[in-house]
Amino acid sequence: MATPPGEAQARIDALLREQVTSLSAEEATYLLATIVNRAAGELHRRARQEAGQHRESDAWGSWAALQNASRSLILQSSTCRDLAAKLSGRSR
Repeated sequence: MATPPGEAQARIDALLREQVTSLSAEEATYLLATIVNRAAGELHRRARQEAGQHRESDAWGSWAALQNASRSLILQSSTCRDLAAKLSGRSR
């Protein structure tokens, strides 16, 4: 059975806070930006795969739209990650 959206979001919020609670602002920002970027990449891979599998179905348009939106998210989150890396003194 799927986790209700509110419960899933609360669990993710708690997990994220737990990961950054003892880090400096720069380190926490870098970690969060990296998580966002990696999650965006995984979302894009899954959406692309599902769009391919649903090409002839009514769901294809939604999968294709999710694939496109997640590609944009990858680009934006890459910029966030790179800026956070700079703030934390990393090359990336």
